[in-house]
Amino acid sequence: MMEARLDAAVTLPGEDFSRVALTAAAVELLNKLWLQHGPLMFHQSGGCCDGSSPMCYPAGEFITGDSDILLGLFDLSDGPERQPLEFWMSREQFNYWSHTHLTVDVVPGRGSGFSVEAPEGKRFLIRSTLMDWPV
Repeated sequence: MMEARLDAAVTLPGEDFSRVALTAAAVELLNKLWLQHGPLMFHQSGGCCDGSSPMCYPAGEFITGDSDILLGLFDLSDGPERQPLEFWMSREQFNYWSHTHLTVDVVPGRGSGFSVEAPEGKRFLIRSTLMDWPV
């Protein structure tokens, strides 16, 4: 049985499919973290150590630029006051992962101290699957 997931709104020009999703467990944790920290964002860099894990920050705390790609927007709102949660990836990492669909999940453990979920005793991770269409 496939777990329910929330697909991101498409953000890449010329595409009509979502490249990133959240599991139900990720949505639940993000809603809890949103209440504690306010609006949130993800950035996936692909660096060493915890760099392969998606990092969750208060929105705007991680500055993005031309070296980053906005892969998707998640609507976690349970009311009109919430802005979309952005999922960013470094352009260099996207070159490696352009053929995959990414799903953000949650597992027990402690990831990087920079990501807001670290004190919760949980960490976000990426589960990837190969896309079955040419990109």
